[in-house]
Amino acid sequence: MMLQGGSTQLLCLTASSGVPLFTRGASKQLPFSVIGSLNGVHMFGGGQGVSLSSCETEGGGKVVWRVFQDSVMLIAVTGGGQGGAGSSKEEEVRLQRLLENVWNCMVLVLGQDELANVRNVERLKRDLRSCISLIDQLLEERQEGILGNLTHCADSLLPPNPSLLQQAVDGFAQSADSEFGCLMVHGRIAAATEKWWRLAPQEVVLLSALMRSLSASGSASCDYPVFLPQGSPTVAHRLLRFQLLPGADVCVLCGPTPSLHRAESGLVVRFWTPLVETLRDCLAVGERCLPGSVSLRPAVLALLLINREARRSVSCVRCPTHHPPGDPPLPSKARCWELMKLFYIFSTTRYFTQEESVCLTPEERAQGGNTEDFILGFSHQPLQCYLVTEECKSFGLQTPQHQLFLLTPLSVPTFALRTVATQTLSDVVTATGF
Repeated sequence: MMLQGGSTQLLCLTASSGVPLFTRGASKQLPFSVIGSLNGVHMFGGGQGVSLSSCETEGGGKVVWRVFQDSVMLIAVTGGGQGGAGSSKEEEVRLQRLLENVWNCMVLVLGQDELANVRNVERLKRDLRSCISLIDQLLEERQEGILGNLTHCADSLLPPNPSLLQQAVDGFAQSADSEFGCLMVHGRIAAATEKWWRLAPQEVVLLSALMRSLSASGSASCDYPVFLPQGSPTVAHRLLRFQLLPGADVCVLCGPTPSLHRAESGLVVRFWTPLVETLRDCLAVGERCLPGSVSLRPAVLALLLINREARRSVSCVRCPTHHPPGDPPLPSKARCWELMKLFYIFSTTRYFTQEESVCLTPEERAQGGNTEDFILGFSHQPLQCYLVTEECKSFGLQTPQHQLFLLTPLSVPTFALRTVATQTLSDVVTATGF
């Protein structure tokens, strides 16, 4: 079995008249006539009492429609070449999640009122430009190490000195008259206040994406208005973000006070200057996302570990230093990330629980959502699964608190996968308490 992915084009139109608002994604954009046809067939179905949510093309492509607030229509289109047994369901799940993320990204930046009540289409087009960099980040399918857009679990990094960083984040947020603070290292959450973790999981993921986008702009600090798609979709909060070191940023969600200057000149210096070396140690963890106290077994090519209760995840891909001659070639680092995403969808649509089905409409939930038909008849909840492809072996493990997904080389015996997975889960949890 060969699992494959492909590029995606995103279309945004007004739901009532089909006026294009923006197009992002594939370098070769769809002709206007095709965009009009995609909108027209959806409107025709609606007029006949039919809700058209997705379809497949003769060339193996996929089209997914979604209307939000009876105001904005989002359409995701993939071309052919997505083949492979069982790949259609994975692609539909990915596109459904993408459309939900893009809509909530638009709410995060502009607020729900402006999107739900379109009074001036040309003005909305201009306002939507402020969302483009964040939307492009969501569309970047080969974004290595960032899986939260798919899992709706916060991408995390486990620092070697978590208590010092936690105290600093708590004190910094409290001094900024806020209960919502977060420290991000290499684009992942290293520490956050208790109230930050109480935000809706998708809000935490989108705020992390916004922080990465703001950090990539090169600014040392910023004061950015944001709406919380589920908690506060119509009233804006202030997001104050500060770069502590290259790759390390801290932020708070707050009200009218403090001013950006006061927070930067007073609070940042007070709380974070004494922790420069601690931050450097945290940065040294790098893309591995796990402290040096965790020793991964040589058989592990890649892992994704989800804390189901906290809705947090850690993930990494390793580059083996020794590859025995005669063994099948190992997938590249970028391909490992792609295979991990596909195996996650494969497992959660067929076997494991999806706690956060936020990408589903009420009708989809009533129909079993993204779960394959055959599992709906199971009398029990599967706890383990494995998959052997032409490129690697994959193993999934589910406990009441965790989900673990592993990729291993083809040379690892299939009967040993369970042992490797259970030992890896034990090693990480014992060393970090994750």
